[in-house]
Amino acid sequence: MTELFSRDRQSTTNSSPLADRMRPRTLDEFVGQDHAIAPGRLLRRAIEADQLSSVIFAGPPGTGKTTLARIIANTTRAHFIAINAVLAGVKEIRAAIETAQDRANKNKQRTILFVDEVYRFNKSQQDALLPWVENGTVILIGATTENPFFEVNKALVSRSRIFQLKPLGDRDLYRIAEQALSDPERGYGKLKVKLEQDALAHLVNVANGDARSLLNALELAVETTPPDRQGAIYITLAVAEESIQQRAVLRQFSIAFSYMSFVDRVLTT
Repeated sequence: MTELFSRDRQSTTNSSPLADRMRPRTLDEFVGQDHAIAPGRLLRRAIEADQLSSVIFAGPPGTGKTTLARIIANTTRAHFIAINAVLAGVKEIRAAIETAQDRANKNKQRTILFVDEVYRFNKSQQDALLPWVENGTVILIGATTENPFFEVNKALVSRSRIFQLKPLGDRDLYRIAEQALSDPERGYGKLKVKLEQDALAHLVNVANGDARSLLNALELAVETTPPDRQGAIYITLAVAEESIQQRAVLRQFSIAFSYMSFVDRVLTT
């Protein structure tokens, strides 16, 4: 079984991409998605109380789906297993179920199964998982960039709460960029990076709500710009334009996007 992450791999190194190094480690560090994880909201209460039921995080790339799963992995008392739907077959699913059954029988411990790209599960994979979600052997956390109402098994959807993660606002992206520039351990706080305001505005605009796209572009700009004689790294608008050339196109969750928004309002209130 392919694990996407584990507790002992949570710490990042300087060789990791900036987007990975700056990934929030706690709910308090998480930027954006206040409709879902602001203090007092259902999802946040469930995570903090370690009483999460099966959920599906649906949203465009770079909105925090995997990050939320990592935060849950770091805080829950449950056993946490992570797989990718592209790489895992029925064999891996059954192995996860056997592990969950063994821990439940021996230690009375719950198991959370995180499935990244859950919409890529075929019918046999979803059928292999469904009964164990139904009887509570595993708590499912699914992540999808596609509309779950169209792309995920209806039975799995009906047994999960759907949380729509929305493209981040400009204010959120500015905050994320500022954190990356000021953090001395995980970001560029030890460097003299001088980012022109119009350069930052361009990066935020073209990132189009995608934090990963923003941080990747910022990293490219900083790492490829030589410092001047005083050691300052100047990121101009021209450098920013070269670092992020194409406006990200956010996927709409088919014609049911408005329906998903309605369901999200119902489930997160």
